[in-house]
Amino acid sequence: MNDKISDLVVLLPTIETPTLTKADLSELLFERLGLNKRESKDMVEAFFELVHGSLVDGTDVKLSGFGNFQIRTKAPRPGRNPRTGEAIPIKARNVVTFHASAKLKGMVQGDIPAGEDLE
Repeated sequence: MNDKISDLVVLLPTIETPTLTKADLSELLFERLGLNKRESKDMVEAFFELVHGSLVDGTDVKLSGFGNFQIRTKAPRPGRNPRTGEAIPIKARNVVTFHASAKLKGMVQGDIPAGEDLE
């Protein structure tokens, strides 16, 4: 497992927690699968375009062993301007939620060894 990814499993959340970017994912595909850099970048972009497009179309995205991205409709509700106290209606809206799989949660918490497959 790449050091950058395996380090994420054991770190406690802090301001200093490293971030895995799309460029990092592309580089990992380049190193591990032997794709050229353009192909690996295109593959990462295509994956995120598919996820993005599905969510925009209202389709949930379920990634086995990783988690689910879902569109949730939030009902309208009363709100309040904290500075003035004025009542302001908050309109209904759609939000994206992510729920990690039990396996991913177990790996993050250290209950499941990080080297296991996510499937």
